[in-house]
Amino acid sequence: MPNQVRFLNPKTLAKPPGYTYVVETMGPGRTVYIAGQLGLDLDNKLVGSAGDFRAQCAKAFENLGYALVAAGAQFKDVVKINNYLVGMDNIGIFREVRDQFLNTSAPPASTTVAVPQLARPGALFEIEAIAVLPERAAAKPARKSAAAKRGAPAGRKASSKRAARAARKKRS
Repeated sequence: MPNQVRFLNPKTLAKPPGYTYVVETMGPGRTVYIAGQLGLDLDNKLVGSAGDFRAQCAKAFENLGYALVAAGAQFKDVVKINNYLVGMDNIGIFREVRDQFLNTSAPPASTTVAVPQLARPGALFEIEAIAVLPERAAAKPARKSAAAKRGAPAGRKASSKRAARAARKKRS
């Protein structure tokens, strides 16, 4: 996280159930925006049986976790989520699943909306997120190649690789 993150629930607002009203980040850091995640497996098929909200919701959170890891983040780095449910009948299940993944002592800011349908036929739940991470460390200087240590001109190795690729393309 950046130097400082504050989770604020002003006393002038009713206590929110399972989320934070205001999350403030200060200091250097990176912001990661994650597109809506559905309950899809690697074959791009909805998980569970038709209408299984719990299975789809849990898989969507799992997929969100994979997206976070790809950016070098974790659920603890999430500062905002937007949730889309087809109808509000499953809000209780959503909250149960959500609380298994997110930090319930400092939950992210959250908006939950009931919609008539999602873009994917049969999908019942979608979640998108914003995470805040520390600045990336400066890249380590590249190690010199053996050719560079011998005093070979810079880029020689790369240009010979390009020439070899070009020759292979001509032959095929």
